[in-house]
Amino acid sequence: QVQLVESGGGLVQAGGSLRLSCAASGPIFSIGNMGWYRQAPGKQRQLVATITNAGSTNYADSVKGLFTISRDNAKNTVYLQMNSLKPEDTAVYYCTARIYLYNRVGDYWGQGTQVTVSS
Repeated sequence: QVQLVESGGGLVQAGGSLRLSCAASGPIFSIGNMGWYRQAPGKQRQLVATITNAGSTNYADSVKGLFTISRDNAKNTVYLQMNSLKPEDTAVYYCTARIYLYNRVGDYWGQGTQVTVSS
């Protein structure tokens, strides 16, 4: 069974940094695009950043220059380095990945990790 497990969330003061990790496990043949989304209370889930398996990245305008997405293909892991955090970055952060199994492909999601930025 494929699983995505996030870690690294927590409480941080405005201006601080956090690094999120998300590791995929299971009968994985290969992984395509990976990404991070976030959902604040009362709001829709929104894209934060994505990265292809070749390392090409895409960011939401609100986090460009502040957040950095990266991945370690050998470890099936994606990271999100978040700097200069603001209270409006408070949300549950979810990782996602397009995972190719030996007989099918699917988009998988992690369980989410809470990030809270205090002012």
